[in-house]
Amino acid sequence: MRIVVCMLLAAMVCGGVGCRKRGEGADRMQPARTQKGRSKSGPTITPDLALRGRVAMVNPQARTVVLSFPLGWLPALERRLNVYRQGVKVGEVKVTGPQMDTNIAADLVVGDAAPGDEVRED
Repeated sequence: MRIVVCMLLAAMVCGGVGCRKRGEGADRMQPARTQKGRSKSGPTITPDLALRGRVAMVNPQARTVVLSFPLGWLPALERRLNVYRQGVKVGEVKVTGPQMDTNIAADLVVGDAAPGDEVRED
């Protein structure tokens, strides 16, 4: 029983992998350094905070649209946004209001729009 306890204690003291001399494997324990002394890291990820929404409804005679946005991301009044269909710009709208929940009305200034088109600022 004493032998088992001594072996477990020795394994915990040596790190469970085997004892190393000082300096051996030390380069593996330190993070890689760049020339300026900063740690290397992967690519920097930044969130896309651009205003994006969808065209919910279109009234072609009045040239007005209803835009739908995610909760908390409604645009300000008088803001101009671009309308994209399959990645191609097809129009421009000017937010006029009124607002209801996550929807807001806008006037179609240039081009056209269809339900499902993406609306975003550039």
